[in-house]
Amino acid sequence: MNRWKTIGRLLAAALLAVVLLPPVPALQAQSGQTASFDAYLQLVAARARNEGVSEGTIAQMTSGLTFNPRVVSLDQSQPGRQSSPPPMAPYLRRHVDSARITGGHRIYAQTAGSLLPAIEREYGVPGEMLIAIWGHETNYGSYTGDFDLARSLATLAWEGRRRDLFEGEFIALLKMVDMGVPRYRLKGSWAGAFGNPQFLPSVYLSTAVDGDGDGRRDLWNSRADTLASIANYFRKAGWRAGEPWGVRASVPAGFSWASVSPKLNAPSCERVHERHSAWKTVSEWRRTGVTPLAPIREDTMASLFQPDGAGTPAYLLTGNYRVILQYNCSNYYALSVGLLADEIVR
Repeated sequence: MNRWKTIGRLLAAALLAVVLLPPVPALQAQSGQTASFDAYLQLVAARARNEGVSEGTIAQMTSGLTFNPRVVSLDQSQPGRQSSPPPMAPYLRRHVDSARITGGHRIYAQTAGSLLPAIEREYGVPGEMLIAIWGHETNYGSYTGDFDLARSLATLAWEGRRRDLFEGEFIALLKMVDMGVPRYRLKGSWAGAFGNPQFLPSVYLSTAVDGDGDGRRDLWNSRADTLASIANYFRKAGWRAGEPWGVRASVPAGFSWASVSPKLNAPSCERVHERHSAWKTVSEWRRTGVTPLAPIREDTMASLFQPDGAGTPAYLLTGNYRVILQYNCSNYYALSVGLLADEIVR
């Protein structure tokens, strides 16, 4: 009997302990976390330390850091996969609008005679494309985000759904501070992107360049650094100098899309590329009745894209369109950037 009394007392004590424990936040329960946010930060600090981040930076960037539920709410509210993509035309009207076109004209006029030629020679990417990325990302720097990057990235890493990505970006952010980027600069989007081109910290470390020769990679205030860094990103992603991103095309009535359905698996952005045709040379497209409406070499490989269906605008897209997709894996994004670039020099 004494043994059963002892077991009973132990069970009662265990139940009491459970009752007295502080409640687990709903988010923690949903995401399957077993460590508190503060405990997780200590684990990340250990990883950062092993990767060479200084103790001073670790202390500066983690002291007093708190979880931000707003960031997780924004992440979870992102649109999921849709069986039928929404029409392209309304998106293009919003993002290739008169304000962005006018702003692009202004910046192009200010830089075409001085800054852009040198960047174009070094990286092989046309200046209007660089300006279009800048315009699409932050409306030429007018809004770069006001979320604390350390707090956002730590929150998204702890939440856990994409921990490998965001934990790595948090540590990359610490490395930026070790390199001399001041803490007050580290504001940006809720997802961790910052500066004029909205680079993630890892992209800053690997790709940002000093375009004006002042010894810094300033993506917040320097046009030269901003545009050269975007150009470096495009060059590393495989941009082909002298080739357009794509051109408008005329598709004949009754065109057989089944005959040009894609047969290759894309290495990335699979669902995006599912909407594109198989690849043919421009001359081969002409033989099917598809006619480019702007100059493009006859031997250029291109895929056909008519996002809103028969009777709506169609495009022949080159390999350089895929480079834009590496910046943001979305047909809506890539097409609007390409069209904005065209408008900037029209």
